[in-house]
Amino acid sequence: MTTTTPADWPHAPLPLDELKRVTGPFGKSSMLPAAAYTAPEVFAWERRHLFAGTWSCLGRLDEVFPEGATQYARQVGTVPVLLTREGDRIAAFANTCRHRGHELLADGCSSSKRVVHCPYHSWTFKMDGSLRTAPRFPDLPEDHGLIELPAEVWHGWVFVNASGDAASFPDYLGALAGHVAPYAPERLKLAATRTYEVAANWKVIVENYQECYHCPHIHPELTAVAPPNSASYIADEPGAWVGGTMDLAEGAQTMSMDGRAGGALLPGVDQRTVFYAALVPNLFLSLHPDYVLIHHLVPSSPGHSRVECSWYAQDGVLDDSPVDFWHRINLQDWDACESVQRGLTSPHYRPGPFAPIEDSVHRWVSLIGRAYSGMPPWDRPTADS
Repeated sequence: MTTTTPADWPHAPLPLDELKRVTGPFGKSSMLPAAAYTAPEVFAWERRHLFAGTWSCLGRLDEVFPEGATQYARQVGTVPVLLTREGDRIAAFANTCRHRGHELLADGCSSSKRVVHCPYHSWTFKMDGSLRTAPRFPDLPEDHGLIELPAEVWHGWVFVNASGDAASFPDYLGALAGHVAPYAPERLKLAATRTYEVAANWKVIVENYQECYHCPHIHPELTAVAPPNSASYIADEPGAWVGGTMDLAEGAQTMSMDGRAGGALLPGVDQRTVFYAALVPNLFLSLHPDYVLIHHLVPSSPGHSRVECSWYAQDGVLDDSPVDFWHRINLQDWDACESVQRGLTSPHYRPGPFAPIEDSVHRWVSLIGRAYSGMPPWDRPTADS
């Protein structure tokens, strides 16, 4: 596995003694300090290292490149990125002209051009990043093509490593790839979307997603189809992710308002469990017997995140029941997450312990704590780390 030394992955601006309490063994460790969720300097570190420095999901391929689009610009953490598409080939480049650094395409914009054009001095580049023209240069400057960045399409989702120095994508995924493969999300079609603006830190949202300790108290619909103590497997496997499975209640076919399947059951998958995973930094996967749900996180500040939810099913056919179910669950979760965020701003907050059924939260918090301490999220801890 590709590794990165602590010198290449600097510590976050948090006290190391507080991080040691976070990365301890389950039952003896605590949650992250409040500054991890509220401090602008920590958020800035995360944008550079956890978002630009890992493999960030930018969305579904047909969302990134709608029909006719050949280019798309997106800020990935602290790095402006330009993606290009020629047929089946997807490439990513630093969105900065090799002449004076002007953005080649504005953030969030698409283009259908067949060349990459800088609007400042009209340098143009081929879709493979090589320099095509440079006005008033009698000879093209050598070695002034665009800086290419690693990009991958995985089951229909586009990922970019904006810093260019993360682990290989297979190493980054680790064992997650084997869990997702039977569901073949790339063959499923979009059935529904919902977008939420949540006044909470992105990690609060992930932590909430990793436990059902709260489910009996705020999720009556969820507990009816998947009992809170039904986690039959918590992953401790390679890769920059955490997750596991929940068993469906007797008589329930899926997670929906009435427990009935909302679409055709997916072939070759476990019909009695739901698999969930959070891939660092910004993609949740919820794999059901009849649909795949993703939560795509786009944080904008220490205390605010946009969450883009998408449901995928065979032929894009899914009735309202699973969508209404998760919309209700999401709203219940967002209320809780926003309350947690307000509590984290209190001068009286102190990191609390993990409940016995919060082992998945512990794995997530430990992963983040190790990253803050100088160990990239794709590196597995050793006995002396």
